[in-house]
Amino acid sequence: MPDLENLRKQAKLVLRWHRDRYYPVAAQIRSGLPRFSRMTDPEILAQTFKLSDAQELVARQHGFENWQALRTGLQNMPHHTEKTSAKAVITAAEPELFVADIKASCDFFSAKLGFEIVFRYGEPPFYGQVKRDGAALNLRRVERPAIDPDLRDREQLLSAALTVATGDEIKQLFLEFQAAGVSFFQTLKREPWGAKNFIIRDIDGNLLLFAGPAE
Repeated sequence: MPDLENLRKQAKLVLRWHRDRYYPVAAQIRSGLPRFSRMTDPEILAQTFKLSDAQELVARQHGFENWQALRTGLQNMPHHTEKTSAKAVITAAEPELFVADIKASCDFFSAKLGFEIVFRYGEPPFYGQVKRDGAALNLRRVERPAIDPDLRDREQLLSAALTVATGDEIKQLFLEFQAAGVSFFQTLKREPWGAKNFIIRDIDGNLLLFAGPAE
């Protein structure tokens, strides 16, 4: 475990990130504090968030129920264990897609795939993020394709893989996208390893896999 002073600094950093509306901290708060678990990133960042909340988050990330329990736990540990670094916890993953036009890509994801636009940055925009439920995709504008289109299609090089929890949901998602007129690289199929999936192609040719259990 880090020492208590370092943990205090971590909590203050989380608090500052929340006040600065730094979106990645919302994922940490949602995964670490149950009362935020059903909120979107904008909803979390709009909430009142105090130092005590940040301290509770840090405590939970280190395996304690609250800040007081963490302090008590540190006091009861041998001195040498206080200097041992805790294992890092990855709280979210955000694939990055290379696109030719941020606005056009955002419009595609929102109108065709049901994502919400989290932000667009720059004038004209060169970076953005879209999100649907627990999946976030970062969009980066490039002047020319970063991957050879023929190689991508031939080797089925995926840009992102997104999952749902049940077989009914993957079928429902496929029908939703089909009704929206999305271009499919692969239609819904059952794989030998017990999954159902399909692959769509976005307006820049990026291949996005959507998968769920077969049953």
